[in-house]
Amino acid sequence: MKIVILGAGQVGASVAENLVSEQNDITVVDVDAQRLRALQDRLDLRTVVGSAAHPSVLAESGAADADLLIAVTQSDETNLVACKLAAQLYNVPRRIARIRAADFLDNERIFGKEFFEVDLAICPEQVLTDYIVRLVEFPEALQVLEFARGKVSLIGVRAFSGGPLVGHPLKDMPKQLPNIDARIVAIFRKDTSIVPDGDTVIEVDDEVFCLAATQNIRQVMRELRRMDRPVKRVMIAGGGNIGLRLARALERDYSVRVVEHNKRRCEMLASRLDKALVLSGDATDEELLEQENIGEMDLFCAVTNDDENNIMSSLLAKRMGARRVVALINRRSYVDLLQSGQIDIAISPAQATIGKLLAHVRRGDVVAVHSLRRGAAEALEAIAHGDARTCRVISKRIEEIELPGGVTIGAVVRGDQVIMAHHDTTIQAEDHVIVFVANKRTIPQVEKLFQVGYGFL
Repeated sequence: MKIVILGAGQVGASVAENLVSEQNDITVVDVDAQRLRALQDRLDLRTVVGSAAHPSVLAESGAADADLLIAVTQSDETNLVACKLAAQLYNVPRRIARIRAADFLDNERIFGKEFFEVDLAICPEQVLTDYIVRLVEFPEALQVLEFARGKVSLIGVRAFSGGPLVGHPLKDMPKQLPNIDARIVAIFRKDTSIVPDGDTVIEVDDEVFCLAATQNIRQVMRELRRMDRPVKRVMIAGGGNIGLRLARALERDYSVRVVEHNKRRCEMLASRLDKALVLSGDATDEELLEQENIGEMDLFCAVTNDDENNIMSSLLAKRMGARRVVALINRRSYVDLLQSGQIDIAISPAQATIGKLLAHVRRGDVVAVHSLRRGAAEALEAIAHGDARTCRVISKRIEEIELPGGVTIGAVVRGDQVIMAHHDTTIQAEDHVIVFVANKRTIPQVEKLFQVGYGFL
């Protein structure tokens, strides 16, 4: 697939890195030549220096024969104009734009054919807010992901000593959960992926990904993880776009405090929030944190634009007694370094938001994609179309499907029915199939399984 990416920032670079490894023809456009050189040194792709909103630059990028345009520059206006030009001048079939301003997002008409012709508008700040809110609802989890419009949930947890399933083979799960069907789809042990089978034994500190019907997920988690008390008090460090969205999402159900160093921004936050308390100060100020009873906080969430501030404030909050700390960190090397240390959860914004983009890039009818373990693995939801002649998975038992190594089918959603996948589960037309992929290099093979061919035998 030929893809033009406009913008080489955190999101653009992450998208390029994910897609170039899947044998796509990638061209990246940005005004910063130095940033493009750094990207080209790491990845096998083309680069074009210039403004993404200029027709000549789009022409040089190869928009005329591109299959997909992804506009993720820092400017909403540039992204919108680029999508309109790509549609009108170069007839690019699909166009995705990163949009941050609420004024645009609240008026969906502007994305239609009569205006800017954007097929998909993505707001990374809102995606991140939703991601963190789910972590608040499930304080024991490392990741909480939903499929099939919320019918199925995939939860990542760290196994603890004394957990009912820890030290036992997975084939014992039905004894521990006699009335619930659940599936362990992946285990990561010291950064090594383990494809689970019935004889696999869960060990302490394993990162375990469990799939189950959403209504049963809490009961399944109790078998793997000591249940924390519910979150009641939350402190948010940073009152930027993400901090504001997060505070608004949480203030109805939780006691929320927002710490912001810019006084003018504090005034704006106070006018936009109903119940949350806005504090003017520095989240790395030990005296301020002590005055605000940081030791009584169930969750401290650092979401400023500065990685170092997020790291230091989170470490300080943890040392002063905050029960759980979450830090937003842009640099992937920092995320890998800090995850599972004193910072409970380190979130990479690019990896948290990339799934929405990938769902529109995948071949076959892929309706949801989630990046797992900071991009190391992937979970996707694909719809099986066609019949036994035209699709490789329909009317076949899972044990008959030639799955690539490290690929696991975790569940099948048929209408409102959630079916945990077993070796004898048969896939039918229009089933939503939840697939876990431990090695992203096998993604093209997984896509082919769900593509409809002509006269496939």
